[in-house]
Amino acid sequence: MNSFIFYAEMQHIFSKDNIFILFFYIFASLNKNTLVMETGNLSEDYRPLILVAEDDDSNFKLIKAIIGKKCEILWAKNGEEMVNLFKENRGKTAAILMDIKMPIMNGLEATKIIREEEKELPIIMQTAYAFTADRENAMAAGASEVLVKPITLSALRTCLSKFLPRLQW
Repeated sequence: MNSFIFYAEMQHIFSKDNIFILFFYIFASLNKNTLVMETGNLSEDYRPLILVAEDDDSNFKLIKAIIGKKCEILWAKNGEEMVNLFKENRGKTAAILMDIKMPIMNGLEATKIIREEEKELPIIMQTAYAFTADRENAMAAGASEVLVKPITLSALRTCLSKFLPRLQW
């Protein structure tokens, strides 16, 4: 019996007058033995805890699809929830993915609060805006890195691997 994996990634390419959207698809077939071997090794793998602050369900589901098989994930829907989640999981958290624009408390304010208590923890901020000022504001708030949405598999995994070298995709 074969199982199938399907993955789709969207990339935006900007030119002076046009925006092109490219879709990349990977479709793979795995036999039953391969699946058993992969799931058999999961308990031995390094599975860092990643806290994700994201108010949009579909964006969270995308992040979970990209990193969920290799990372433990806890979800906060706003900056206030993220600060509380961070305090509850201090010492166990390997990294934070933080959306900038969220209700109740935005990601910039949440990052500043977390940075008062934890200077070294990687905080990767996500923004829908690709303006230089947004990146500068995020870095000034304490972000370790800034990713522009839509988040791609390669961008997110590369970024996390930079801060978590033990993480193997």
